[in-house]
Amino acid sequence: MSNCAIVGINWGDEGKGKIVDWLTSKVDGVVRFNGGNNAGHTIVVNGNKTVLRLIPSGVMHPTMQCCLGNGVVFSPSAFFSELDQLKEHGMDAESRLHVSGNCALLMPYHVALDHARENNLGKKKIGTTGRGIGPAYADKINRVGIRVHDLFNADHLHDKVEASLHQKNQMLVKLYNRRPI
Repeated sequence: MSNCAIVGINWGDEGKGKIVDWLTSKVDGVVRFNGGNNAGHTIVVNGNKTVLRLIPSGVMHPTMQCCLGNGVVFSPSAFFSELDQLKEHGMDAESRLHVSGNCALLMPYHVALDHARENNLGKKKIGTTGRGIGPAYADKINRVGIRVHDLFNADHLHDKVEASLHQKNQMLVKLYNRRPI
């Protein structure tokens, strides 16, 4: 068994998705190990243009198994939107997609914090996509983030969301002078 890793040296627009798509015919599976639903990869297959921001571009090959590894920031809305887009192009990919239960879950307060921080920096802003990826990673690193596997235990999920939301609202209101969520 051999492995092939495609790792960029810059942030974004390097063509990694196109390289993954090109190499997919030579592998058994594609794993996305990090990142979130940021800029995306534009793929054209049989004349159909598809933009994938979260799902690995290898999914366009109908027999390919695709995984989102535990380093990925998982946005359920982006994931299901992309699944719907694939279905519109006649591609049923759902059975070939696997999501690690340890993926950090992207929450609405991550997006709100991302926007608040960028606005607070003014001319010194860093230029995020505003999709909350950075704040979600910060929660993961601080071991306070919600993970995909938390979705399967309602009581545990409720407690984690309540605690996190209280903390994030304190930041939004007191630090950034924003409305609470």
